[in-house]
Amino acid sequence: IGVCVGMATAGMQAAGVPVLLSVAGGLACGGALGAAIGLIVVRTGLSSFMVTLATMSIYFGGMLLLSGAQAIRNLDPGFVFFGRARLFDTVPIMFIMALVVAAALTYLYRATDIGRQMLFTGANPKASELSGVPVARAVMLAHALSGLLAGLAAIMLTARTGAGVPSMAGQIGRDWLLPAFIAPVLGGSALAGGSVAIFGTLLGATLVGILGSGLRMVNIGDFWIELFLGVILLLAVLADRARSVWQPSAGVEQ
Repeated sequence: IGVCVGMATAGMQAAGVPVLLSVAGGLACGGALGAAIGLIVVRTGLSSFMVTLATMSIYFGGMLLLSGAQAIRNLDPGFVFFGRARLFDTVPIMFIMALVVAAALTYLYRATDIGRQMLFTGANPKASELSGVPVARAVMLAHALSGLLAGLAAIMLTARTGAGVPSMAGQIGRDWLLPAFIAPVLGGSALAGGSVAIFGTLLGATLVGILGSGLRMVNIGDFWIELFLGVILLLAVLADRARSVWQPSAGVEQ
């Protein structure tokens, strides 16, 4: 979804669409692609993880056919300038945007009914449905939100790099896969669902980014970085599993 949105936003700008409209169109595209996954999950009852893996290839292949696998570089200068701007010549604007999004998501999950319904559905969909929670709607909204956020990340990266790149092996796509798993688990979110730590995830993503940059600075190859990230992911999943087992046990003892 990130690759599709990045290319769609860049393509609209290359066609002369104003920046704000291209960004809005890109975000709408991301939300729609995410909602399509949610619809498949709701209608078929299949695992969202498997549906997401399948649609990843479908979306990517469709994007390559539509774009001709050609990078789009003639973006709006203001869009690229914003992507590379720094507040007080120090703090990247993109990082401030990430903080704003994190604050908005924290409010969503802590202070709104929709956010709580998503968490309840993730924790126990059957019990949530019996309690009157609209589970199908929560699943749809969760996937739409996921697509929207993937699109926003792609737009931010496209603005920073100054190009829409139709590649999962380059700046957009495949190098997101492991960090997307590692950051939430390191931050304290539960893989099984029902618990989310927004700012913890942001810190986890920052840690992964610093680790990757540090290893590259000491001339460690990308293959070794993939190995280290894989090890970190395995340890994070084991820690998440241990936490999920320990918490019910602690509750029984109490």
